[in-house]
Amino acid sequence: MSKAKISYPKIGIRPTIDGRQGGVRESLEEKTMAMAQEAKKLIEENLFYADGTAVQCIVASRTIGGTGDAGIVYEEFLSQNIVATLTVTPSWCYGTETMDPDPHTLKAVWGFNGTERPGAVYLAAAIAGYNQKGYPAFKIYGRDVQDMGDDRIPADVHDKILSFAKAAIVVGQMKGKSYVNLGSSAMGIAGSQVNSSFFNKYLGMTVDFVDMTEILRRMKLEIYDKEEYKKAFSWIEANCSEGMDINKGKKLSEIIQKSKVIHPDEDWSFIAKHALITRDILYGNDKLAELGWKEEARGRNAIAGGFQGQRQWTDWLPNGDFTEAIMASTFDWNGPKQVTAFATENDTLNGVSMLFGSLLTNKAAIFSDIRTYWSPEAVERVTGKSLSGKAQNGILHLINSGASALDGTAAARDDAGKRTMKEFWNMSEEDIQACLSETDWCRANYEYFRGGGFSSHFKTAAELPVTVIRINLIDGVGPTVQLAEGYTCVLDESIHKILDERTDPTWPTTWFAPRIGEKGFESVYSVMEHWGSNHGAFVQGHIGADILTLASMLRIPVTLHNVPKEKIFRPALFDGYGTKDLESVDFEACRNLGPLYK
Repeated sequence: MSKAKISYPKIGIRPTIDGRQGGVRESLEEKTMAMAQEAKKLIEENLFYADGTAVQCIVASRTIGGTGDAGIVYEEFLSQNIVATLTVTPSWCYGTETMDPDPHTLKAVWGFNGTERPGAVYLAAAIAGYNQKGYPAFKIYGRDVQDMGDDRIPADVHDKILSFAKAAIVVGQMKGKSYVNLGSSAMGIAGSQVNSSFFNKYLGMTVDFVDMTEILRRMKLEIYDKEEYKKAFSWIEANCSEGMDINKGKKLSEIIQKSKVIHPDEDWSFIAKHALITRDILYGNDKLAELGWKEEARGRNAIAGGFQGQRQWTDWLPNGDFTEAIMASTFDWNGPKQVTAFATENDTLNGVSMLFGSLLTNKAAIFSDIRTYWSPEAVERVTGKSLSGKAQNGILHLINSGASALDGTAAARDDAGKRTMKEFWNMSEEDIQACLSETDWCRANYEYFRGGGFSSHFKTAAELPVTVIRINLIDGVGPTVQLAEGYTCVLDESIHKILDERTDPTWPTTWFAPRIGEKGFESVYSVMEHWGSNHGAFVQGHIGADILTLASMLRIPVTLHNVPKEKIFRPALFDGYGTKDLESVDFEACRNLGPLYK
């Protein structure tokens, strides 16, 4: 990959103070700066950028007692790529005189809950000022009173600071990057008909359009690192075992026989080059410059992408399933690597869903069809057995055409030896080999993919907390978010086999049970009923609250979620639209504010 210097988005910490010199300000300097340093330590020790680097915070060089100090700090932050500011104080300060004056930063205020000085009063005054100016700011105030000398960050404040900072860093990492659109619309899927305005106005991203023939050009002219190709191909031969060939015994039609232009024995060689070239298109590769291909070496400033494939490619060439799976995984032939949100069938909206999930967790996002709802009654009718445990109320079959990240096996192990999904920097060689050993690669069904190829095939063999995410575009509304927290399920093997083989048995399967009980989640069936598209992406962890926080920063309303009300953390400005019907409040606030990048 091309090694460009990275300017990481940062959190600016603004220690504000009562500016009255002559006893008041002096008495508060130490406590105010201590709060700022504790907030910086908290963020930097717990949050990471997508490449594994610890998130960086910049503490202002001075406390801010008025507009003069605020102006100096504003100038300090201008050159630091500050995407968000956290203002902290233990006391009363002059509200609008000490606030962050930059209209382009995301904002939060932490007012210390202590009785010696009225930090809560400042917090309320500052938030009122932000609201009047139309700057959405997050309000952070601990539930329990602390002593002035207590520098610990309470648990509830801890969680809100991290929630704010985590989402803000996601916003910062997307800004200025591109979604690389390889191909065009796949099979009439609405999400693959890219909407550049959505990327520009809501995510601060550009869309880079690359025809799929660019891959063929680079293959023909050998615009790839031949040494790395040999390494990748050898790794595939050693680690990617072939599974079933669903085509065996079939009498294939003449049209299919004519369409297979790459000999089956050459599929893996073609696929290895496809994977290398796709990565280079997104990110560049310094090696290409050494080979004389300087333009190609630069890449396209990507953070995500997608490959159309079907049908103009897959009707005559090996499919992109391996490329899509390995791009989205935490490893490849070079070992552990940063994951890439990379959309099958170029479903750009599911690519963004993957991007949200992977940036919030730094783990692989699994692309899936929301294929089938299996009621307990239907399962018992078909298999003669009953669902139990987390699956007892019914399950959703998450499955797609073999392009899911291999982390979806849940074959990696945590320190206690339990199955999990990990950040790439925590993936050991044992974890990688475990994911590979639980995955086989089934030859593509020629009836679907005339050009052949291979699909990753595995099952998620662990009960994990996960969140399924989907972005939709609604005419007259704009982008919306849906999410469902729940658990992956391990079914009785006989149940799994019968249900799995009723669809394509060469694709990866995850059985998912959403947590029911909230509105819209009255049953598992209701989740299937309300889901806005044929695709979704899941990541490990119940991160619904973080997604709601991120969506509020981007001004994207959330139409379906099962996050408990007490966990919802949005800008205090939203309270100005009401506090009872939170879904309507979300819509109205996002509509009035408009997209983040107008």
